[in-house]
Amino acid sequence: MRSILLISIFICALSVEATSQKSSPEVITIPVVVHVVYNNTQQNISDDQVRSQILVLNKDYRKKNADASYIPAAFKNLAGDAHIEFKLATIDPAGMPTNGIIRKSTSEASFAADDKIKSSLTGGDDGWNRNQYLNLWTGNITGGILGYASAPGCAAAKDGVVIRYNAFGTTSNVQPPFNKGRTATHEIGHWFGLRHIWGDSPCGDDRIEDTPPQAGPTRGCPSGVIVTCTSGASGNMYMNFMDFTDDACTSMFTNGQVAKIHEVFAADGARYALLSSDKAAGADDIAASSAILDNVSVYPNPAVNELKVSFNWQDDLTGKQLIIYNHLGQVARQAIITKKEMIINLSGLKSGIYFISCGGRARKFLKID
Repeated sequence: MRSILLISIFICALSVEATSQKSSPEVITIPVVVHVVYNNTQQNISDDQVRSQILVLNKDYRKKNADASYIPAAFKNLAGDAHIEFKLATIDPAGMPTNGIIRKSTSEASFAADDKIKSSLTGGDDGWNRNQYLNLWTGNITGGILGYASAPGCAAAKDGVVIRYNAFGTTSNVQPPFNKGRTATHEIGHWFGLRHIWGDSPCGDDRIEDTPPQAGPTRGCPSGVIVTCTSGASGNMYMNFMDFTDDACTSMFTNGQVAKIHEVFAADGARYALLSSDKAAGADDIAASSAILDNVSVYPNPAVNELKVSFNWQDDLTGKQLIIYNHLGQVARQAIITKKEMIINLSGLKSGIYFISCGGRARKFLKID
């Protein structure tokens, strides 16, 4: 748990050790669904804010974050690339197209670290199948914390990560010093089975060989060598993502932490099933595709015998697949995008609601007889 105050709340026990290692893909892709649970417009964060958080995760877990260049020389060789990438889901549990962002209005003014935000029965939103998605919830989280995570092995209904709405992503409404998206990086580390770097006790053990011991959590944004416990001449690794350092001053996972993360993808690991999830199939790079939907139009709507699909930015979509799904998620029509305006023959389709997916984004239209 990442907190403003030093609060220790264990949602469930940390993971049991995995005993076997499976050969996983060179880069593991995690489909993500973000549940935006809001009581007012401020808490109803924008799609851009959500996407900004996904970008941070992809940089941090691939060691592509710009601030990795500031890792002290003593620790540079220990910094690891987790070879994990996160993509907003493109297919929901019913097989329908989705942008991976679910919005749920609630009468609850706030939520504590008690998992109520994860259930529609208690004012939150139900999670999707944890074997196919990483569930992230944002909302007004109180109690002096920025977020919390379930550990591997928790009950399915509680599986996922919760982040306070104004500590999620990097847009202008996110509050410093936790405005660089590192709360989610930290909490997802717990979701993968990582402990706090100080082991949650003075000079404790985080069960990672290449992280030096330290007396407790780091606050603020320190510099230079700080020695506690037996951390040695190199000092504390306060720039580690699993410390409590301000967002701007955290920048690394170690190779040992990366190895620990990958244990959950072993054949008997808690996250093994995610290796075969296809729920982010066709997802484009978030930064490149975020504006695509605004540049696709369909008409007439409702449609009778044909539907015209117009692309204002043809080059972004040329060669990509255009797919029409019915309300059951079944493919009704598909084509390769070759020009700025495509005409789709709808004859033979029954009346009803259909979804047209272009480049991982979807629009809805109505077919009538």
